[in-house]
Amino acid sequence: MLPPGEPKFRRRPADRPAEILAAALEVFAERGFQAARLEEVAKRAGVSKGALYLYFETKADLFRAVVTEAISPNIQRVTAMATADIPFETAARMGFGMLARTVAVDRRITGVVKLVIAESRNHPELATIWHQTVVEPGVRLISGLIAAAQARGEVRPGDPRLFAFGLMGPMVLSMVWRETFEPVGAAPVDVAALADQHLDTVLKGMRP
Repeated sequence: MLPPGEPKFRRRPADRPAEILAAALEVFAERGFQAARLEEVAKRAGVSKGALYLYFETKADLFRAVVTEAISPNIQRVTAMATADIPFETAARMGFGMLARTVAVDRRITGVVKLVIAESRNHPELATIWHQTVVEPGVRLISGLIAAAQARGEVRPGDPRLFAFGLMGPMVLSMVWRETFEPVGAAPVDVAALADQHLDTVLKGMRP
């Protein structure tokens, strides 16, 4: 048995990157990008700052890894769910239901969304990372599903990308509301109910 206080990364070296990314997600969500300190990430992960630098040379590198490994897998799960051989409306309800009940109510993820919106003017690389890793893959996925549904006669004619923006809008607004207005006393939004009601309205309007 290792002595008490043995660093976490010595005990479980294979888990070190995952522990660093989990800690970084929490710190970025709580502090923002500018105020996040790599020393705090290392402390929460149970590693030395030097060990953290073995994996990530800069804070931007760490942020990219957090988005890629901790957030974008949610897009991949929706992709797997939505690309099954099922009608478009069924895929939309399944995918947005999962997002509403997991991603949009996860304080760590909504905190990172707020971070990107608030700090991308001074750190445009954050917006670039988020756009390349989360936004554009999501828009491309939904647009592709809508275009395929149009070809099958399930969705009326129209720009698939604009339809995709219309579908995703309330989910984005709910994250901004949760992080910006609820902390100052605004009434909470039931994100799952919002998703259900929004889909009822929009999907009816998209039918031929």
